Amino acid sequence: MSTEARPARLPAQGAAPVWTTELRREDDALDTLAEEWDDLFARCRTATSFQAAAWQRSWWRHYGRPGALRVVAVRRDGRLVGAGAFMRRPGPFGGLTGLGAGLVDYGDVLLDDECADRAAAEFAAALPLTRPWHWLELREVHPEAAVQQVYEHWRGSRRRHPDSLCQYLPAVPMERLLKRVPGKTAQRSRVKLRKIAEAGVQVSSAPPAEVPAALEGLLRLHFLQWQGRGVTPEHRTKRFADHLTESTTGLVATGRAAVHRFHLDGELVAVNLLLLCPSFGGLYLYGAHPALRERLDIAGLLFGAALDETIGADIPVLGLLRGQEPYKQRWRPDRLHNQRLLLGPAGVAPAAAVRAGAVQARRAAAELLSSRFPRLKEWLLARRHG
Repeated sequence: MSTEARPARLPAQGAAPVWTTELRREDDALDTLAEEWDDLFARCRTATSFQAAAWQRSWWRHYGRPGALRVVAVRRDGRLVGAGAFMRRPGPFGGLTGLGAGLVDYGDVLLDDECADRAAAEFAAALPLTRPWHWLELREVHPEAAVQQVYEHWRGSRRRHPDSLCQYLPAVPMERLLKRVPGKTAQRSRVKLRKIAEAGVQVSSAPPAEVPAALEGLLRLHFLQWQGRGVTPEHRTKRFADHLTESTTGLVATGRAAVHRFHLDGELVAVNLLLLCPSFGGLYLYGAHPALRERLDIAGLLFGAALDETIGADIPVLGLLRGQEPYKQRWRPDRLHNQRLLLGPAGVAPAAAVRAGAVQARRAAAELLSSRFPRLKEWLLARRHG
């Protein structure tokens, strides 16, 4: 096992807590830390399902590169109070990125709420960013994410840039939600919801043992609904299907996700994957039969079940996650940009400027591809993940 432990400063008094940090490099580090990791997850109010052990371990198994994992662990009197997993970039100049590539809607680390500020300071001191070309680039960071505290304690070069736009709705009963929209739109939505209720759609949540079959149905319906319109290339790969199945099964088993199945006239017509985080429920991925759209309002169908699940779990917000699809806009959601964080060594301002310029150039190129050349963007994404 490759572990680098750093004892923190000696306590001034015998009763003071002892802080230690570790840098884990072995490929099974996430497996060996899984129990402690999930215990810490429960003590971090900003944690999302993407930081749960089930998701991180699965992503690493299916997308990680041997020898590239870096896990920072912070302990207070031996108890894990800070943790984050990163991957070393390929090539001679290295650098680190968060796990997840384009599959995460929120990148973050875990910090114990009871000692988050000190844990963040120790975490920042333990980051292996020592050479001028060593950078940590963390994508899709919520403005209130735990890693924002690490950013504040970082003594080297640092930059923030806007990232994807995410959208949110209060987790309230549907009738209260409809008060957010104009009267005519609300009235049309009520008509659609009555039609759903009268159709007799049966909704059920898949237990862990049935999640693999439910997700197989989700992906099948997802491809059908996007047929002829261009589905995200990575969603067609075996490794995505394997990762989605493995991670979601673990998340459902720990109450951090729900898979809703919708049957109409005995046929599976839709499946929705809802993430259940301490601060929000997130609509991550769904599949619906194209013929269902001709009979019922799919958005109303999925939102209704997601709202009920989120409210039942006493979660205050329903997140629509990334993307500005038209069906989301009808609910008049609140909008908030994620951030892209860059951390680098101290005393390398020129390198920081170069790195920041590269990030801005990539962002501008991505926006151009999305707006002007969407097919080219899909082809480039397929090559990147292939």
